Amino acid sequence: MNMRYPNTFEAPPGRFRQAAGRFNQLSGRSRAILVIAAVLVVIGIVWAVIAATSGKERSRPPAMVVTAQATAKDVTVVEHTVGTVVANATVQVSAQVSGQLLRAAFREGQIVKKGDLLFVIDPRPFQAQLQQAEATQAKDEAQRVNAIVTKKRYDALYAQNAISSSQKDTADATAKSAIATVEADAAEVATAKLNLGYTEIRSPVDGKTGPILIQPGNLVSANGANPLVVLTQIEPVKVSFSLPQSDLAAIQAREKAGKLAATLDLHDPKAPKLSAKVDFISNQVSNTTGTIELRADFDNHDHTLVPGQQVDVDVTLNNLPRATVVPREAINEGPNGRYVFVVGKDQIAEMRPITVIYDDGTASMAVKGIKPKERVVVDGQLRILPGAKVSTGKGRKPTKTP
Repeated sequence: MNMRYPNTFEAPPGRFRQAAGRFNQLSGRSRAILVIAAVLVVIGIVWAVIAATSGKERSRPPAMVVTAQATAKDVTVVEHTVGTVVANATVQVSAQVSGQLLRAAFREGQIVKKGDLLFVIDPRPFQAQLQQAEATQAKDEAQRVNAIVTKKRYDALYAQNAISSSQKDTADATAKSAIATVEADAAEVATAKLNLGYTEIRSPVDGKTGPILIQPGNLVSANGANPLVVLTQIEPVKVSFSLPQSDLAAIQAREKAGKLAATLDLHDPKAPKLSAKVDFISNQVSNTTGTIELRADFDNHDHTLVPGQQVDVDVTLNNLPRATVVPREAINEGPNGRYVFVVGKDQIAEMRPITVIYDDGTASMAVKGIKPKERVVVDGQLRILPGAKVSTGKGRKPTKTP
């Protein structure tokens, strides 16, 4: 079946069909002129719409904003980090002789001083060893005295040619042997006394005791695998913390000036902040974290700090005199970096790029690129066109930087 599709100017009925018919009757040149004229009419309409829109834009009232004044003030550069309380000494107390543990002379968790009695091991076997060593020493001492007397007598006889030289030499050797035996006995007595003293285990440091790990009544061995108790020195203590390596130059300069200190914030409104001089800077930067370790000693007389405790640490690294400070709300992030809108005396908003030189996380930031007393927009930035006029609103006064 053959189908015939009408062209564009044959399909419309009525007047449009008649107009199409007349259009088809025109020459090609006339039709081209009509088409061009129609295009020009459309372009004119578009330009008229654009002009009307531009007129409306020009007639739009200034954007309503809130401004604040940039101020100049001294800014302290403080680095905030988290530190760990570290004990100066942690001692595992073990027995130095084997025997039965008779008693503990302290309470678990008690503060003890260096030299305080902690444990007692049954001393009776060691007392018996000491008595035996002393008896042996007494016997050998008598033999030493006899050997020396014999030696002197033989020396006199040898001077009179009454005995041979071999007899004299034997007497000399016997005397020397007796002397050496007594000296060995003295060492045995000293060892026995030392072992007897080890039956009383005393604290090697000032510190706080932990739980008793081996209860009285058990047999303990010398230098056993398990300690009897662990002592932790809590007065004084150290606080260990790390700062990024980017702060290394400021850390070193502050240390040379003797002003490098750490301040602890315990978040207790009734307790003052604790401050101490940093007395240790590590000799290397961690290649895994990119930080360097620092430590400070705290007296900890009130035992506020406990080893293993996490604390907030503030370290002052620099002072910026008369730095320009603006509210945090004024700073915007753009594709080319940070910027602010500055409002001049003519009420025209200027988009100004800035550099933040210090941000302490509070309501204001120290920046470069702004002069003190210049007004910056802190609210209404989304309504601003760069270079356009703005209005702070009737009855609204610029706020000041906190």
